[in-house]
Amino acid sequence: MLGMSANSVSYNEQGSVESGVDAAQENSSIPGSFSSGGAAFSLFSADCKKNEDLKEMLESNKESLKLEAMKRIVGLIAKGKNASELFPAVVKNVASKNIELKKLVYVYLVRYAEEQQDLALLSISTFQRALKDPNQLIRASALRVLSSIRVPIIVPIMMLAIKEAATDLSPYVRKTAAHAIQKLYSLDPDQKEHLIEVIEKLLKDKSTLVAGSVVMAFEEVCPDRIDLIHKNYRKLCNLLVDVEEWGQVVIIHMLTRYARTQFVSPWREDAMFDENNEKAFYDSEEERKVEQTKPYIMDPDHRLLLRNTKPLLQSRNTAVVMAVSQLYWHLAPKHELSIITKSLVRLLRSHREVQYVVLQNIATMSIQRKGMFEPFMKSFYVRSTDATHIKTLKLEILTNLANEANISTILREFQTYVKSQDKAFAAATIQAIGRCATNISEVTDTCLNGLVLLLSNRDETVVAESVVVIKKLLQTQPSQHSDIIKHMAKLFDNITVPMARASILWLMGEYCEHVPKIAPDVLRKMAKTFTNEEDIVKLQIVNLAAKLYLTNSKQTKLLTQYILNLGKYDQNYDIRDRTRFIRQLIVPNEKSGALSKYARRILMAPKPAPVLQSAFKDRDRFQLGTLSHTLNSQASGYLELSDWPAVAPDQSVRNVEVVEPVKEAGAPALRKSKTAKSNEKFYSDSEEEEEEEEEGSSSEGSSSSSSEESVSESESEENSDDSNKSSSSQSEKSSSESDSEKKKKTLKNKKLQQQKPDSKDRKQKNGNAVKVESRSESESGSESSSSESSSESGSELDSDSDSGTDQKKNTKPKPVQSKPFIKQVEKKEVSLLDLDDFSPVPVTTPKSSILSPNLLSDLQGLLISPTTSALQASSPVFVPETSHELLHRMTGKGLSAQYRFTRQPCIYGNSMVSLQLTLSNSSDQALENIHISEKSSTGQNIHRFNAIERLEPQASVTVSMGVDFNDSTQAANFQLCTKEDEFSVSIQPAVGELLLPITMSEADFTKEQGKLMGMNESSATITMTPENVSSQSVNRKVVSVANIGVIPSSQENIYRFAGKTVSSGSLVLVSVALKDPDAVITINTEKTVIGSMLLRQFKTALTNSCP
Repeated sequence: MLGMSANSVSYNEQGSVESGVDAAQENSSIPGSFSSGGAAFSLFSADCKKNEDLKEMLESNKESLKLEAMKRIVGLIAKGKNASELFPAVVKNVASKNIELKKLVYVYLVRYAEEQQDLALLSISTFQRALKDPNQLIRASALRVLSSIRVPIIVPIMMLAIKEAATDLSPYVRKTAAHAIQKLYSLDPDQKEHLIEVIEKLLKDKSTLVAGSVVMAFEEVCPDRIDLIHKNYRKLCNLLVDVEEWGQVVIIHMLTRYARTQFVSPWREDAMFDENNEKAFYDSEEERKVEQTKPYIMDPDHRLLLRNTKPLLQSRNTAVVMAVSQLYWHLAPKHELSIITKSLVRLLRSHREVQYVVLQNIATMSIQRKGMFEPFMKSFYVRSTDATHIKTLKLEILTNLANEANISTILREFQTYVKSQDKAFAAATIQAIGRCATNISEVTDTCLNGLVLLLSNRDETVVAESVVVIKKLLQTQPSQHSDIIKHMAKLFDNITVPMARASILWLMGEYCEHVPKIAPDVLRKMAKTFTNEEDIVKLQIVNLAAKLYLTNSKQTKLLTQYILNLGKYDQNYDIRDRTRFIRQLIVPNEKSGALSKYARRILMAPKPAPVLQSAFKDRDRFQLGTLSHTLNSQASGYLELSDWPAVAPDQSVRNVEVVEPVKEAGAPALRKSKTAKSNEKFYSDSEEEEEEEEEGSSSEGSSSSSSEESVSESESEENSDDSNKSSSSQSEKSSSESDSEKKKKTLKNKKLQQQKPDSKDRKQKNGNAVKVESRSESESGSESSSSESSSESGSELDSDSDSGTDQKKNTKPKPVQSKPFIKQVEKKEVSLLDLDDFSPVPVTTPKSSILSPNLLSDLQGLLISPTTSALQASSPVFVPETSHELLHRMTGKGLSAQYRFTRQPCIYGNSMVSLQLTLSNSSDQALENIHISEKSSTGQNIHRFNAIERLEPQASVTVSMGVDFNDSTQAANFQLCTKEDEFSVSIQPAVGELLLPITMSEADFTKEQGKLMGMNESSATITMTPENVSSQSVNRKVVSVANIGVIPSSQENIYRFAGKTVSSGSLVLVSVALKDPDAVITINTEKTVIGSMLLRQFKTALTNSCP
C-alpha cells in the first residue's frame, strides 16, 4: 500500500521494527533462533507454555533458558498478544552481558516502555551506560528505549543522549538519533531550538542511512526552516537514489515543497529547456538589453532535481513511484509530464488498495491533461474482478478522456457496463453517459435516445438513474424533446423509485406548455395517490399543481385546491409549509401581498441548465499523493504547496565551499565528453542515450549513476564491496575477501547467461514479461538487503571524513567493465513499462470515430467473449442479502452476531471463503475486546478479524473474515470471546457457497465436460412448472443456489454454468437441458460429493413454483 500521512509516510515508530530485524539477524547463528528453519514455527505455535513458565525461565541462572524465553516473548509480541505482565521479569535482564539476550530485551522494552514508565525509569542508569556500549545495535536500542519512556522529567537526559548519538561514528546510531528527535519534540515542544541544532548537524551527514530519517525529523519539527536545506539541497538530490525507499518518499515530498519556493515556474510560454542553461550563442549584449522581459531559463538545481528523481520511476516501491510522479506534476515543464504516464499505469497491476490511490491521482491529472493518458485508455477499461470503488474511478477517468475521436469506443464500453450486475456501478455509468452527452455536443442526441431506451429496463436502479440524467440533459434544449417527456409520462406508473418519479413530475411542471394535454392527466393520477407517495414526490406534486394552475387554470383549478388541502394536513412540516406558501402565492385574496402579482415570474422563471462536471474538479488544490488529496479535505499536519515566486531567489545560497582533494586524471576527459553531448535531447527513448547521460552526471559527483545500480546487479555488488572496503576497519579484511569471491561467482554466472541466443529472448518477450519483472525485483531486493546488512556490520568505526577519494578511485573504472551487463539487464527493465501486454483479455474496438445514430441499437449484438481458452475468474452473478444467525443476543449476554456469504474472492487467502460478520451490542453496557479465540475444534484454517476494543451499547460493527472449509460442508466451530465471556459458535456453509464463478467459451465448456464423464458426472430428470421454463427463471434459480457463472450458449434450450471450488480449484460444470415438459440437470466435477449435493439443491429449486 502507498504510505501516506498528512504529507508523507510516518517514520516515528519505524525504529522498533528495525531493532527487531537487527536482533533477528544477529541471532541467525544461534540454534533455535528466529532464522533456524522449523524451530521458527514452534515459536509461534499455540502450544507455548504459560507466562508463568516464562517468568521462571527469565529468573533462572542459565543464559540459554533466558534467551529461549525472550525469543518466545518476542514471538508473542509479533502475534499481537499482550506480554506487558512480564515487564518486571524482562527488565531485570537489561544489564545482561549476553549480547543476543540484551538485544531481545531492548526489542521488548521499546514496545512496552511507554506503558510501564515507572518500572522503566528504575533502569534508566542501565540505558545510559548502554549508550557507551561498543556494539552499535546496543547503543541504538538503548537510545530507542530511552526515547520511548515518555516522562517529562527525563527530557534533559534524552536531549543529552540525542546530541551524543548525533555525533556517533555509526550511521545506524545517527539514524536512531533522528528518530528520537521526533519523539522528544512531541513530548516537549519547548526543546525545539535545541533539536533544530541537532537536525542542522545531521542534515550535513553524508550517509544515505541517515538522510531519510533526518528529513522526516525536519518535516515534523521545523518544516518552515527552508534555510537549513539550502546548503544540503544538492547533496540530498545526489544521495536520493541510494537512500532506502521510505526515506526517498519523505525526501521527495520535502524537495517538492522546497523547489516551489526557490525556482521560477517552468510553465511560462517563453520557457527554454536547454539542459546546460547556456544562453543563445549569437545573442549580443545590446539585443538582450532591448528585450523587456528575460525569457525563462531553467535553474540548474531545478534540472538536477528532475534528473535525479527520474530513475526512481522504475522503483519497485509504489509509494516512491507516486512521490516522483507528484514531483513531476508540480515541478516539471508540461512537455515532460508524459514521462510519468507509463509508470503510473504500471502501478495498476498492483493490489486494489494501491490501485485506488493511483487511480484517484490519475483522475485529477486527466481533467487538466487528457493527452497524457489517452494512449493508455484500454488500461482503464473495467474488469469483472474489479471492486466497485475501482470500477467507479476507472469510469471517471474514461469520462475525462472522452473526446470527439474516441467517444464512439467509450460509449460502446459504457453500454456493456450498464448491463453489470453491480447496481451502483451501472448507475454511475449512466451518469457518465450524461456527462459525455453534455461535454460533447455531437453525441447528445445519441446518448438521449440510448437513455430513453433504458427506461424500459427491468432494473429499477437503472431506470431511476436514467430519468435523473435525462432530466438534466433536457434542460439544455427542452423544446426539441417533447416526445421524450411524453414517453416518460407513459412509463410513470411503472417507475417506483421516488427520485425518478420526482424528476418526471418536475419535467412535467417545468415544460407543461410543451405537453398541455398530458400534464393535467398526470396531476389527476397524482391526486389519487398523494397520501401514499414519498415526501420528495409530494413536494413535486405541489409544484406541478401550482404551475398548471398558473398556465391552465380551467382544467386544473379544482385539482390544485384538492392537492393543497391534502398537503395542508400532511404529517411532514416541510410539505405543510410549502403548501401554505404556494396557496398564498398563486391564489390571490385580501391577505396576500404584492408577491402574488409575480407568482408566474417566480414559479415559471427559466432555470439555468445544471453543469455536469467531474467530482475530482477541485481536488487539484491539494498536493497529489497526500492523504488530504485522497480524502478531499485538509488532513491534520498537511503542508500546502506555495505558489511559484515571481522572481527567483538568489541561487548562490546553495553553493557549498568544499576543499576538494586531488582530482583524478580521467576527470577532465569525462567533463569534455559531457559538454559534447549537451546538445542531445535529454529525455530520449533510446536506452543507449539514457546510459550515457547517467554516466555524464556521475562525473559531477552526483549519485545518479546509481540508477544503473538499480538495474545492474553486478555493478551494485561491486560498489557495495568497495564502499565496505573503504569504510571498515582492518580487522574485517577476511569478510571482504569472501565477498569478492562471491562477486566473481555471480559475474561468472551472468556471463554464462549472456551467451544464450537473443532469439530465445525475443520469442519469450511477450509471454514472459511479467516473469522478467518479478525476477528483476527479487534480485534487486536480495541485493539491497545484503548490501545494507554488510554496510551496517562494517560501520561501527565508520568515519565519513576522508573515504570519498579512495572510493572514487576504486569505483571509477567499474562501469566501463560491466557495460555489456548494464545494457542487457536494462532492456529487461524497460519491459516493466512496456504495456502492450497489459490487458489480459484484448478488447477489439472499431477504430472508426463515426458516431452511431442510436447508442443501443448500434450495440445490440455486442458480446464480450474471451479470446483465450484459459479459465478466468468472474464477478458473482447473484449475491444473496440474507444473513444467518451466529449468536443470539440472549445467549451472548447482549452480544449478537450474524454472518453472510459475500461470494467475493477472499482477500485473506485464495483457498478461503469470504464472510461478512455483523456484531451488535443490544445490552446497556459497552462490550470490550471482542475477538475470536485461537482454538478451532474442527481444525479449519480461519482468518480472524482484528479484536474490537470497545462496542458501545446499541451499536453494531461489520467485520470481514475468511474460512477455509476444505471443500466440505462441515461446520467451522470456534469461540467468539469478549473480555469476560466465551461463546461457542459455528458457521455451516451451503454447498453452493464453496464455489467461485468462472467464465469460459462454449467450446471450452464442452471440452472440459468431455474430460469429466463417467463417475464424475451426476444427472437427474425433473418436471418443471411452466413459470420456471423461461431462461431468466432458470438462470436466477441456479445462480441463487450456487455461486457459479453463466456461460453463453448458442442452443436455445440448453443453459450452461461454470464454477470452481474455492479450496482446491476443481471445476464444477452445470448444464440444464429443457425438454418440454421435463428438464435434465447434469453436473460434471471431480468432487462427486459436492456434485450430488448440488444436484439435490438444484432439483428442489427448479421444481419449486415460488419465484
